[in-house]
Amino acid sequence: MALTSEELNYLVWRYLQESGFSHAAFALNHESSLSGTKLDVDHVPPGALVSFVQKGIQYMEMEANLNDDNDGVEGEFARLSAHDIMTNDIPTLKSLLADKKEKLEKDRELRRQRRAQSRMERHTHQEVSPAQTCTLEGHEKDVFICAWSPAGSLLASGSGDATARIWDTEHGNTSVVMPHVLPGNPESEKTKDVTTLDWNVDGSLLATGSYDGYARIWNSAGVLQVSCAGHEGPIFSLKWSKRGDLLLSGSVDKTSIIWDGRTGEMRQRFRFHTAPVLDVDWSSHNTFATCSTDQMIFVCRVGEQQPVHRFEGHSDEVNAVKWNSTGTILASCSDDNTARVWSTSSASCIHRLAEHTKEIYTIKWSNTGPGTANPQARLLLVTASFDATIRLWEMDTGTCVNTLIQHTHPVYSVAFSPDGLWLASGSFDKQLHIWSVQGGALVRTFKGAGGIFEVCWNREGTRVAACFSNKTIAVIDPGL
Repeated sequence: MALTSEELNYLVWRYLQESGFSHAAFALNHESSLSGTKLDVDHVPPGALVSFVQKGIQYMEMEANLNDDNDGVEGEFARLSAHDIMTNDIPTLKSLLADKKEKLEKDRELRRQRRAQSRMERHTHQEVSPAQTCTLEGHEKDVFICAWSPAGSLLASGSGDATARIWDTEHGNTSVVMPHVLPGNPESEKTKDVTTLDWNVDGSLLATGSYDGYARIWNSAGVLQVSCAGHEGPIFSLKWSKRGDLLLSGSVDKTSIIWDGRTGEMRQRFRFHTAPVLDVDWSSHNTFATCSTDQMIFVCRVGEQQPVHRFEGHSDEVNAVKWNSTGTILASCSDDNTARVWSTSSASCIHRLAEHTKEIYTIKWSNTGPGTANPQARLLLVTASFDATIRLWEMDTGTCVNTLIQHTHPVYSVAFSPDGLWLASGSFDKQLHIWSVQGGALVRTFKGAGGIFEVCWNREGTRVAACFSNKTIAVIDPGL
């Protein structure tokens, strides 16, 4: 039986009266002429409108949860909010329920896998001993980033204390070695975080990017060579070109800039994004990709005024872009919980990797496959997520070949060893883990005193560095 407008008006009027909205009740009574109603109102109970709406919501909830044969309710059905039910039709509600049930099942499976893997790995992996670890101290605030020189034993770090530092780790116990301190702008009244850094191809120059909008180029002894001024906001990412003659930076000011690596002069500015640029990466000596919170990815070429490719498909901000070692395929990751793999020969992504349940913060390629130093090994992509898991993906099919479940907090950094046999991961659970890529077993663990922002391997693959939120850096010899 349908509810008439007169009956609905009466229920609303009763609700207003019972709730103390006397003026609103008077206005509704006057405009709808309820005083002359012929309704039998003597048996309408108090709170009838609220009860009526609640029962309607329950009915729609049950209808949305009916199975395809309409002869039973599928499991729990208290997963829809009142707002969901009042703003969607039954087919949409069924779709929402399917998504919620799928996510619930994924979460349950992850918890089950985490418990099983934890039980197994307690008997297989080893804690890194103090004798295998040294601590670098000197930064006065969180250490956000670290990177080994490709030419030797130098390790660079960048911090919220507005400095970068270069540490010489050649003599083993590096905790007693005084680093070269690379200061920020001494004329600035406020300190500005060093957010990103990168060594050039031969390790002779280190570039740093800062919240003050400057890119700075230093020699390996920590002497400032040039300052690159041109951005109007913080720099979040910078990379040297493959030849080491050009420096690329991306900024909150929505632009990316090509700098002459020798003189620091601006060679070209790119203004294609409509929101902050979060990451940049070169595919060759003159072609690169950028990504942004505007959900877009652009592939650009030095000297050209328009992008040579544009990739779209992510539904939230894109956190990182990385080319594989040969610069032939590009991976991206996003707050939409997916990673995607792109090819310049296709307008759409060739793989959509969608098994994480929260934001994917970072991605890395293995240095394996044709054209690399490890041609016989398969090419893998690793994704690290705020869901505390790490996933390894095989690129021929785009399938997940292993899920690494041991961290309990968001994973901020992952890094393959140079030979592709091991994977290091760092999380805000203060744990550095080293995994076997082949079988996914956890082989080494080190617990620090703060959350981990970055992990990286030296060029020989014999040591791992990790930088922490407690102002320190740990250098670990895992003994693999």
